[in-house]
Amino acid sequence: MEREELFEKISVKNEKRIVLIVLDGLGGIPYLEGKTELEKAATPNLDRLAKEGSCGLSIPISYGITPGSGPAHLSLFGYDPLKYEIGRGVLEALGLGMEITKEDVAVRGNFATIESGIITDRRAGRIPTDMNRDLILLLSKNIDEINGVKVILKSGREHRFALLLRGKGLSDEVSDGDPQKEGLPQKFPEPLSNRGRKTAEIASKFVKLTEEILKDKRPANTVLLRGFSLYPELPSMERMFKLNPAAIATYPMYKGLARLVGMKILDSGEKVEDEIETLKSNWEKHDFFYFHVKKTDSYGEDGNFHKKVELIEKFDSLLPEILSLKPDVLVVTGDHSTPAKMKSHSWHPVPFLLKSDYSFDDGLRGFNERECKKGSLGIFHALDVMALMLANSQKLEKFGA
Repeated sequence: MEREELFEKISVKNEKRIVLIVLDGLGGIPYLEGKTELEKAATPNLDRLAKEGSCGLSIPISYGITPGSGPAHLSLFGYDPLKYEIGRGVLEALGLGMEITKEDVAVRGNFATIESGIITDRRAGRIPTDMNRDLILLLSKNIDEINGVKVILKSGREHRFALLLRGKGLSDEVSDGDPQKEGLPQKFPEPLSNRGRKTAEIASKFVKLTEEILKDKRPANTVLLRGFSLYPELPSMERMFKLNPAAIATYPMYKGLARLVGMKILDSGEKVEDEIETLKSNWEKHDFFYFHVKKTDSYGEDGNFHKKVELIEKFDSLLPEILSLKPDVLVVTGDHSTPAKMKSHSWHPVPFLLKSDYSFDDGLRGFNERECKKGSLGIFHALDVMALMLANSQKLEKFGA
């Protein structure tokens, strides 16, 4: 029996509500003063929940594998990321509300800074979103098609944007045109097979054309392309888990991923406080809420230990407002670890906390990596998170006689 068939068979609908809070890139490793960001942060509310609830450490994909945000979230949502491999391009495009056809290849783009052929800033200093919109408008006016393939662009937040290539004979079998680190030469997309040759040529030409148009627009004087992808087919959360799910997220990629698994996207402001108000105003309409906080990851990638600590502390101070809704199941975790010490995603296990009427009270001294390792859930795969949430909300029937 396939995993999907199992859940379709034993999932049941009831009125209990689940809140899955994902503090993006939450996990860390010892750094300043020998502490992780969670260990450094003052988090009395999370610490209390760690004492009252069940804790552990989750493995997003597999031991030693550093995950992207897409596959890491798929695991949390109950979808095997090794079976459903989804490119960042589709997620970004869907999150921005773009309509994707079967003829499209979707690509995620970054505005970046190039000097003498060297990428000096992969995010162009995280340019303001208003500047991003102006640049996309400029590019759209000057690049409508390449070699008979239509070029469709949409602004994202800060340095991000989405690109759709629409035409016959396109493929997602193209490598990323991104060196992944500053100080390295520019990297153009390359075909991974003969089928990807046409798409790679068009994508590389797009990069060269943008550099001509943006040559006086430093720090955003080039683009990096990655996540070449086609539209996938996934069973919905409603079908698999009998849920009526909703997503509260501010960044396009996470909205795109939520939309892909059938969640309703709830409009929200940019701040955590705004997201909480959105949760409150929609509380009676859904039985599953995915609540995403992005900046923990951003500060980790920037190597900004103190800002990541501050954001964790701010979230903790706001947590009682979520608790006042009395969710039947509350989970607080991350999709992956982004240690400030590494300035990148990492393979390290992610702190996990679950509180329900049926969870163990682990009696931990705090919510952090070292304490969670002592929790009743131990170290487990993130793919099992959905089953834990459903079981604790009594949404799973017994399997077998």
